[in-house]
This record gives sequence, C-alpha cells and structure tokens, in this order.
Amino acid sequence: MAEPAGRGPDALGTGRGHVLGVDSGGSGLRIAVARADDAEARPLASYASDEPVRTGPAGIDAAHLLSQLLPAAEELAREVGADGFVTVCVGAAGMASLGDELRARLPAALATAFGVRALALAADAVTAYAGALGQRPGAVVAAGTGVIALGTDLTASGGWRRADGWGHLLGDCGSGAWIGRAGLEAALRAHDGRPGGSAALLARAEAVFGPVDGLPGALYPRADRPAVLASFAPEVARCARKDDAVALGILRAAAGHLADAAAAVCPPGAGHVVACTGGLFGIGAPLLAPLRTALAERLPDARLADAAGSPLDGALTVAAALAGARLQLPADMKLLQITRPAPG
Repeated sequence: MAEPAGRGPDALGTGRGHVLGVDSGGSGLRIAVARADDAEARPLASYASDEPVRTGPAGIDAAHLLSQLLPAAEELAREVGADGFVTVCVGAAGMASLGDELRARLPAALATAFGVRALALAADAVTAYAGALGQRPGAVVAAGTGVIALGTDLTASGGWRRADGWGHLLGDCGSGAWIGRAGLEAALRAHDGRPGGSAALLARAEAVFGPVDGLPGALYPRADRPAVLASFAPEVARCARKDDAVALGILRAAAGHLADAAAAVCPPGAGHVVACTGGLFGIGAPLLAPLRTALAERLPDARLADAAGSPLDGALTVAAALAGARLQLPADMKLLQITRPAPG
C-alpha cells in the first residue's frame, strides 16, 4: 500500500535497528547505513558504484537497481551487524516521472530481503534538500549537469515548490550543461568571426575537443550530450579566472538563472534558509561570487547557508526520520512517497 509522506500514520514510531539510504543518479549508485535512533543519521558504513542504473522504455530499471542494491546492502548489513533494515529511503534521479517500476517492485523485494517495514521513494531533489537543510523550511538549488530548485514551508497546504529541472533542451538554466553550451557557442562565434565570441574559449574548446568545426558531428549523435556539454563548464570558469569578459558574462548569467530558480521556490516570508548543493558549485568563486550577489538581490530576507550534506546524507535523514516518527517533509505522491510492504 502506498501513502504520501508527512506527519502522522506513515511514521513507524520506532527508534530501534538500522536504516538504509540509497542515492541513484547519473554518476552511479551510493548506499549507506545508519542507526535508526541516530537523529543526525550519521553513516556507519557505505558503498559506491560508478555504474548508473539503467533507464528503459518503462522508466528506471528496477531489476538493474536491485541487482546492485541487494548484494551491496547485504554486505553493509554484515559489516555493521544489522539484522535487516527497519526503513529504507531510495532517492533517484527521474523518480517523479520515471519511477513507476521502482514503486511496483522495490517494496516487496526489500521486505523479502531485509524485513523492511517502510520504504521512502524520493526524487533526488528531495534527498538533496534533506541532505542540505534537513527538515527545515527553505529552498535548495541542486545543480550539476542539470539543475532543479525545491522549496517548502513544511506545511501540507504549502507542499513542495519546484522550479526548472526540465532538461538541457527546455531548461536546466544555469546548469553545467547550460554553461558548457554557452561557452562552446562563444567559441564557435570566435571561430566564425561573429560578435560575442571568445578567443580564449575557442582555444580551450580546441584543446578539449579538437577542431571546433567537427563539434556538431561529434556531439549531436551522442546520448550523453548534457554530460559532454557540462564537461566544458570548468573551462569556462578557467577563462573567467583569467578575466575573459565573455566567460565572466556567461557565469554571471548562469548565477542569475540559479538565483531565479531559488526565488521561485523559496517559501513566502522572511528568514528562510537557502542552500546550494551539487557538483556545479565546485567551479568555485567565478560562479559563487555572482551567485551570492544575485541571491541577495532576489531574496534579501533569506539566509544563505552552506549545504550540510549530500543527497546520500539526505536519504539517510529521511529513512531515520521515518523510522523514528520524526518525518516532517510534506506529502507528495511523486516526490516523496512512503510504501508499506505487505508482510509475508
């Protein structure tokens, strides 16, 4: 039986045993174990694989996920002396729109393997939120190859507020793919002699990809175009550090898009916390400095905070809160759903 998350009957009300957190994304699968009675959900042991879970015509491939998850979780249980897991939280990229097979197959499989009493199936944006802010009201911008912003005031009526996350063709504005594409466009403008080009970005594009007139043929047929585009974002930052005006402008524009997403989802009222999480922010000061300025302009009453942890930390936070009757994140059948496997 599937239920929305939130306060009330979906919480187990037990602080005993161990919980499992799972983070499945484009860079692979990460799993960790914590004690159910640890309010901070600190990991006792963890596992990581760089093999992403496949996505097929039916959505996220549940069989492929389970083929990695079950043996790894069994080994982690042995390592920490866990007699199964009270609760599990699986945070997965694409859960909201591609997670039907996971919803259908994971509850029974995890109940059979580990005696799981409740399973939280979450969009990766929710586990990113929980990792960054825990169970506080506010907003989180999660940015890597793509970008999505999520905010909540923790009320059932307010629910979750979402912005972007529409993919590199329709959105993901300010993301790694967006920055990389803008940098390559500037390189091609310089190659053509059109306005808006950057000789520095052209040089970096040729150093990374070879002659730029071969870029369309090398890029367009690839299924991993967003990741290839995002791989050029650090080169844009490199040129920005050398005061290239075009590169600096690209990162200022990206910061504005990220701040727009944060402003769209931040709950009304003063004093809310805003955090940024994800690999994109490893670019450092060339992006972070204009982002701080843009966030202060758009959200003058919000408090900016560093992300406390990762999406995997967030999955553990949700699992432990569910086990201990402390889950406060709002109900949403797509973004955060609690399933109670039937015993047997």
